[in-house]
Amino acid sequence: MTELLDVAGLQVAFGAADASTTVVHDLSLGIGRGECVAIVGESGSGKSVTARSLLGLAGRTATVNADRLRIAGQDRSISTEREWRRVRGRDVGLVLQDALVSLDPLRPIGREIADTLRLHRRMTAAAATTHVHELLERVGMPDPARAARQRAGELSGGLRQRALIASAIALDPPLLIADEPTTALDVSIQARILALMTQLKRSGTGILLISHDLAVVSAIADRVIVLRNGRVVESGLTSTVLTSPATDYTRELIAAVPSGRPRGVALLDPGTEAASRAASVLSAPFPAEQAPVLRGTSLVKTYPSPAGRFRAVDDVSFEIRRGETLGLVGESGSGKTTVARLALALTAADAGTVTLDGVNWLDAPERERRPLRRRIGAIYQDALSSFDPRFRVGRILEDAIGQAPPEHRESVDQLLDSVGLPRDIAGSRPLHLSGGQRQRVAIARALAAAPEVLICDEPVSALDVTIQAQVLDLLDGLQRERGLGYLFISHDLGVIRHMSDRIAVMQRGRIVESGPTASVLDDPQHPYTAQLVRDTPTLSV
Repeated sequence: MTELLDVAGLQVAFGAADASTTVVHDLSLGIGRGECVAIVGESGSGKSVTARSLLGLAGRTATVNADRLRIAGQDRSISTEREWRRVRGRDVGLVLQDALVSLDPLRPIGREIADTLRLHRRMTAAAATTHVHELLERVGMPDPARAARQRAGELSGGLRQRALIASAIALDPPLLIADEPTTALDVSIQARILALMTQLKRSGTGILLISHDLAVVSAIADRVIVLRNGRVVESGLTSTVLTSPATDYTRELIAAVPSGRPRGVALLDPGTEAASRAASVLSAPFPAEQAPVLRGTSLVKTYPSPAGRFRAVDDVSFEIRRGETLGLVGESGSGKTTVARLALALTAADAGTVTLDGVNWLDAPERERRPLRRRIGAIYQDALSSFDPRFRVGRILEDAIGQAPPEHRESVDQLLDSVGLPRDIAGSRPLHLSGGQRQRVAIARALAAAPEVLICDEPVSALDVTIQAQVLDLLDGLQRERGLGYLFISHDLGVIRHMSDRIAVMQRGRIVESGPTASVLDDPQHPYTAQLVRDTPTLSV
C-alpha cells in the first residue's frame, strides 16, 4: 500500500540553537489510503506540534528535522514556504479545533472556500460557487446556499466546524490532518462530524487524527500512537492498544475516562499525587437529603428573532439540594447556558421564578441580591477568559475571599491547598498556567466566598482526559467535604453519568426528560434522549 504520509525520525525543537528545547523526539509514522492513525496523549505531549510540523506550520522559532518526510510520495523534508503553500489544501487538508479562529471572521464562508479553489484551480466564479454549495452539502450543512453567504460568527459551533472541513476537503486532498476536530462539540454534532470523517476514510482519504478523546479514537482510528513528553511510549492497532495496553501511562489514560465509572468512584489511582487529596474525601457520605437550596420554577426566556420571539428557555423547572448534583444535557442551542444565567440571576426571565433557600432570588432588586451572591458560585469552560489578565492568582483569590462572611474566610494558601495547587502559584498570572491549573484556580475562586451552590458550565470539556479526571475527582471530593450543590452542564454523557445524581435533558428550550441519572440514560423514555445516548461514542473496540 502506497503511503500518503511517511515520516521517520521527526524532531521538533523551539528556541535558539544553544538553548533549544526539544518537544518531539524521534517520531515515526505512516498513513496509507483509507487509513486513520490517531495520536493521543496529555496536553503538552507534542500532539499538535507534530501535526503542524508535518505541514510546515510549526512557527518561526521552531527547528524541524526528519530523517524522512514524504507527503503523497514527494520529499518535503526541506520544502520552502512557497512549496508548502502548494502542498497545503492540495495534498493535505487541515482541520483545527477552533473553527471560529481558523475561519476569516470578515468574509462569508462561501467566499473563503471559493478562494481555495481559485488559488489551486482555474475556475470561473459561477463554477466555484456551485462547487462550494456541493461541498457544504457534502459535509451536511443545512441550506448550503444560505450558509455560504454567512460569516463564521453567524454560525453555531457545529456548523462552523463543518464549514472548516468543507474548506479542508475542497481540493479532495488525499490526506487530512484533523487536530481535535470534535472537542467541545455537543454529542449530536460530534456524531455527524465522525460520520463525515468515516465517509472520507471509506472513499480513500488518509486521516491523521489528533485527539484526547479515547472514545472518538476507538470509533474511527485503525492504529494509535501514544505520546508522552514528545516521545512515543506505545503504538499499534487501536484494538490492541486500548484493550491490552503495554505501558502504565496508557493504562492511566484509559482508566481516566469517566464512561462506565460509577458515581462517587475516583477516576484516578488514589496512589498518584494528583489524586491523593480528592481520594481522601471521596469516601465521605453525601449529606442527608434536605430541602432544595436553589429552585427554578416555570422559567421562560425569549429573544427577538426574524420570525418573532424565540423561546430559548420554555417552562423550565429544576431543584438543587446541598450535596447533590443535577446534570443538565442537550445539544448546542438547547438552552442550557441560558438556564445557568437565570440561575445566577445574570439574565432576567420573561416568566417564572428562582428562589434561594425559599427567598426570591431572580426578581429581587440587585441591592437585595448582592449580599446573597456569594452563596452561588460559577465555574466556566474557558477559565482564562474569566480572569483579569493583569492580576496574579493571589490577587484574584484575595478579591474573591473578600466576599465571604468573616467566619468562613480562608487564606489564599488554604484555597490553593484545597484544590491541590502549590502555594507559589499565587505569584503567577493565569496566562502562564496550564489548562488544568487554570481550572483549579477557577474552582478555588468559586470556593473563596463559601458558596452553597456551584453552577458548572462545561467545566472540563476543553481538558485532556487525565486533567479532566483530576478536576472531576476534585469537584466530587469538595462536594462531599463541603456539602455543595452542583448544577453541572456538559455535552459529555460519560461525564454527566459519572458526576450526576439526577439528570435533566433539554431540547429546544424545554426539559423533555428528567430523573435519576442511571434510569434516564439506561432506559430513556423520550426519543431525543435515546438519540443522544446512541450518538455518544463509547470506549470500545
